[in-house]
Amino acid sequence: MASPKNRVSKMRKRQRVASLEKPILAQVATCPACGAAVRSHRACPKCGTYNGRKVVAAAN
Repeated sequence: MASPKNRVSKMRKRQRVASLEKPILAQVATCPACGAAVRSHRACPKCGTYNGRKVVAAAN
C-alpha cells in the first residue's frame, strides 16, 4: 500500500475536499415528456422515459 512521502498542505487538502462537495444543480434538467426535474443522462423518475422512449417502470 502506498504511504505519503510528503505532507499535504491545508490548501491542497481543502481544494480536494471542496471538489467532492460541489452541488449537482448544474446537472438538473426538465423532462420533455412530463416536465419533472431530472438529472442529466438518467431516466426520469416520474414517467420512466429517457431519450424519448419508455425505459423503466414509473415510480408513482
